[in-house]
Amino acid sequence: MTGFVVPLIDWAALAPLLVVLGAGVAGVLVEAFVPDAVRRAVQVVLTLVALAGALALVVLRWPVVVGTPETAGVSDVLVGGTVMVTPFALALQGTIAALAFLGVLVVADRTSTGQDAFAPTAAAVPGTSYEDLARRAGLQQTEIYPLLLFATGGMMLFVGTDDLLMLFVALEVLSLPLYVLCATARRRRLLSQEAAAKYFLLGAFASALFIFGVALIYGFAGTVRLDVLRQNIASGAAPLEGMTVLLVGGVLLVLVGLLFKLGAVPFHAWTPDVYTGAPTPVTGFMAACTKVAAAGAMVKVLYTVVVSVPADVANDLRVVVVTVAVATMVVGTVAGAVQTDVKRLLAYSSIAHAGFLLVAVAGYTGFSVRAVVFYLVAYGVATIGAFGVVTLVRETRLTGSADGSAEPAGADGEVADDGVVLGEATHLSQWAGLGRKAPWLTAAFALFLLSMAGIPLTAGFVAKFTAFSAAVSGDLTWLAVVGVLASVVAVFFYVRVIVLMVFTPAPDAEVTRRLSGEGAPGAAPASGTAVEVAGEGAETTGGGVATATRTEAARTVVTVVGSRGPAAVAVAICAAATILLGLLPGPVLELAGQAIKFVP
Repeated sequence: MTGFVVPLIDWAALAPLLVVLGAGVAGVLVEAFVPDAVRRAVQVVLTLVALAGALALVVLRWPVVVGTPETAGVSDVLVGGTVMVTPFALALQGTIAALAFLGVLVVADRTSTGQDAFAPTAAAVPGTSYEDLARRAGLQQTEIYPLLLFATGGMMLFVGTDDLLMLFVALEVLSLPLYVLCATARRRRLLSQEAAAKYFLLGAFASALFIFGVALIYGFAGTVRLDVLRQNIASGAAPLEGMTVLLVGGVLLVLVGLLFKLGAVPFHAWTPDVYTGAPTPVTGFMAACTKVAAAGAMVKVLYTVVVSVPADVANDLRVVVVTVAVATMVVGTVAGAVQTDVKRLLAYSSIAHAGFLLVAVAGYTGFSVRAVVFYLVAYGVATIGAFGVVTLVRETRLTGSADGSAEPAGADGEVADDGVVLGEATHLSQWAGLGRKAPWLTAAFALFLLSMAGIPLTAGFVAKFTAFSAAVSGDLTWLAVVGVLASVVAVFFYVRVIVLMVFTPAPDAEVTRRLSGEGAPGAAPASGTAVEVAGEGAETTGGGVATATRTEAARTVVTVVGSRGPAAVAVAICAAATILLGLLPGPVLELAGQAIKFVP
């Protein structure tokens, strides 16, 4: 009879993961026992402290795992081999924790009127009296913070395991909270719920294909652990040795699940709709952190198999990756060039960047792994910063008065907010003239777009240079050339937005001027301004003479709403990181070079 073997558990090695997941459990208890008045503040502090603590623990653990000039590094194989803390896993866990911290800052932000991006009751049917009553009562959706922590913990486990079954569990742990979060938008509720439904249904199909691939791999090798799979293939101990078609089929199905999370073609259909419908802070969090988790898991699965199988099989797998990379870059850049919505444009930008990441992955060298790590950092900070800016550009309703005056403009020249802040202004035409309304915010958004375009002196340039260099080092020079050409095309739609913000006058400039009282009383309303004149129901004065009242209807204009601070801090940190990684990439590239080891 086989005795039970107690698994090795090194609590110090598991500490970053345990802190995040433990804080998620604590957040659930906060929802149950903490009074409403302070619940949101407690959740925000708990989430930020947990993520900062996890990042600090990763930094403290780094010298132990990587090693120093005096001592060799130690890769931890924990919990019966289901968790492996290698330099590669630790680097990606730190990246996820840092990006999640910045993402939560954007999530926690509220406008000057006290509104956040989330519906007071996400389960309510949009447009019902119950939803309106909850909004008037000032209810707040604070469950989003534990959900964010669980999603982050799932991502950290996703890059920290070599067990395919545990990989599937981590995939579900990170995915299920995101499905819920996508349906919680305060504005455009039907679009938000539609996005969540699409994400859930397509994600369920991808998960099913993933687990079916795991079954095929197990049938071929008799194991679901990647390190044992590599050993069995190398030694010829696989139960179905010689039937590599099972292995290749299983790996391809597993890659389908990972490519879905990465947003690569042809598994990208969910990306534009979900990015558009989900709450903008959640979109930024999802776009940055999920890509880190999916790319990290893909590198581990693909590279473990490639070094073990015969050369012809490895080349077949490489052809698949290269084909997907080319298709992803082409679709992302071409479709992105014709978008008229900022969030959809950033969605197709995300698809294109998935293609650039796959260019680095296809190199099949240690240099490729370093390029992937650096690219994920550079893309992550630019993405969270860009979506942080989008959350602050809103539609605001201004109301004119009978004498032609209205809520006055603020001292800084911005249009005053009469308390009715609508959803984000995401149509590109609404971003025209934004440079005059918010020059610093416009400069930050332009910086993020230039980084995504790969302009020199930004983090994106260094990231793309390392990715294309990795392809060249892997004898794929032609693929690097395709990547450069795709980057040139992508520059068009990034620069188009910058030109629109800086050099194009705002379409609502005249309306804003008129409603802010700059026109003379009694002057004709601006072109396109709605005017209401009382008819038969006119009021009567004390003398009994009926007088018609002439009022200007409320107009919606685009303005930059005041922030309570967190989103502005996140945008500033992301902008600084984008510049520093572009000017001084050496330290981060060196750390990424130390993280190329992803096996024990």
